Amino acid sequence: MSSWKSYTQDTRIAYFSMEIGLRAEIPTYSGGLGVLAGDTIKSAADLKVPMVATTLLYRKGYFEQHFNADGWQQESETSWKPENYMELLPTKTLVTIGQRDVKLQAWLYRLKSPTGGTVPILFLDTDIPGNDEEDRRITHHLYGGDLAYRLKQEVILGIGGARILKALGFEIRRYHMNEGHAALLTLELLKNSRLPVEDTWDERGSWNTRQVTDQCVFTTHTPVPAGHDRFPYPLVAETLREEISIDFLKGLAGKDEFNMTMLAMNLSRYINGVAKRHGEVSKNMFPGFEIHAITNGIHPFTWCSPYFVELFDRFLPGWANEPELLVRVDNIPDDDIWEAHTGAKALFFQYIKEKTGKTLDPELLTIGFARRAATYKRGDLIFNNLSRLLDIGAGKLQFVFGGKAHPHDNEGKQVIQRIIHQVEKMKGKIDLVYLENYNMDVASRFIPGVDLWLNNPVRPLEASGTSGMKAALNGVPNFSVLDGWWIEGHIEGVTGWSIGPPPAQIEQEAGRTDEDLDDMYQKLSEVIIPLYYTDRSSWIKVMKNAIGKNAYYFNTHVMMRRYVTEAYIR
Repeated sequence: MSSWKSYTQDTRIAYFSMEIGLRAEIPTYSGGLGVLAGDTIKSAADLKVPMVATTLLYRKGYFEQHFNADGWQQESETSWKPENYMELLPTKTLVTIGQRDVKLQAWLYRLKSPTGGTVPILFLDTDIPGNDEEDRRITHHLYGGDLAYRLKQEVILGIGGARILKALGFEIRRYHMNEGHAALLTLELLKNSRLPVEDTWDERGSWNTRQVTDQCVFTTHTPVPAGHDRFPYPLVAETLREEISIDFLKGLAGKDEFNMTMLAMNLSRYINGVAKRHGEVSKNMFPGFEIHAITNGIHPFTWCSPYFVELFDRFLPGWANEPELLVRVDNIPDDDIWEAHTGAKALFFQYIKEKTGKTLDPELLTIGFARRAATYKRGDLIFNNLSRLLDIGAGKLQFVFGGKAHPHDNEGKQVIQRIIHQVEKMKGKIDLVYLENYNMDVASRFIPGVDLWLNNPVRPLEASGTSGMKAALNGVPNFSVLDGWWIEGHIEGVTGWSIGPPPAQIEQEAGRTDEDLDDMYQKLSEVIIPLYYTDRSSWIKVMKNAIGKNAYYFNTHVMMRRYVTEAYIR
């Protein structure tokens, strides 16, 4: 194995993300943001983009999910050994948090592509002998603890990450912040710039701020105000101490509270949302900033079921590194597409039986819904008029659900509990399974193994929605509200189906639940269920269109090429 020092010989893009999802065995992610980060890095390796990624180690992971007899989510700690997957680097650095200096070390994970590209990923860790016991726990839990704990983690990620890269000898061309969690790295860059920081906010020294801005790229992922980290200035002053003056920070991060997104936006040369619609929403949230849009994607090979990998390898060789070849999916016979899908479905149903003891009928139209159990995602919407759903779907539909609620999100836990309670209400008419502990491993079976992918968040709160892209890659049509990526990927009845009215002005999107629900039931009863059961060739045509008109474009290879040309080298 080559020395880690070989990675420092090229100028690199430094990609910072609070969470990175590479595989289920490395539980350093909670959901879409982390999985997107992992897919981004995988495509960077495939395309040989010179990148180094930085995140936190999370020795205790996110959490393992279980349900009690009443369907209430329970949490337990994850246990894993970083030394089984990565190499501890000898170099350490220090950050000051409050009154103490905190030692910081990095674990190296080498993400290697079959193309020969490699991206080094640094997992930052404060669980080091000599650190105060409280400080050793800073990198234990992803999204655990209170505001103070979160801010300490963001000091480690932003300031500590910038320092460890420098200490290791990396030469960085651009710093890419994946969400605002890493925004404190801009303060470290300011501190290292040539003029004293306090001189940079006046007109004479404005070029110094520009020097930092020229190095930074920022991607915002959330249209939900609560998703933008904000901290009271007394906490910031107590945590950062002498790093930078509070008066100066107020000019960059907001007058009333320290807003990480504002800080990142004010010190980035390029800012983007993660879908065209999300770019518009972000401009509405943060007027005055030039915000571009680069639509998210998924890593094709990671999210393709083994059955479709074999199929694509046979008919479209080279597809994994040139996903645009998927546009030729019509070269694949319908029978082969259906056989691959039924294989993926059988594999998933076997997994369900092993985990739950429940036997689902492979002949029934199976609707899947799996994502973070936040209330705005409306996981239980389809059950709002249960009698109508039973009239439509009894003997014709079955459901599989999955997804975790944040341990502190009781409303999200209530959504899960309400879904689980539908099992008894629908007994004998419609089967429903809620799978525990949804993660990358479960998702790789789940998404290809259903017939229809359901998504019905409150608009315009879906930033992108990459699970729907994973479905499309595996020939699973989307049935979704017109938000996020689906506005761009949707062709009614061709690539899938919409739920509810077309997009409206952002301020007019609220309160449209009744319209969404009525349209959902109507399309299920009049279009989707009849098509599935009475016109299999037309259903397979929609499956092929999902692959050839969606998956060929909505992938991280396309996304990464856009970042390179629009954000990194321009």
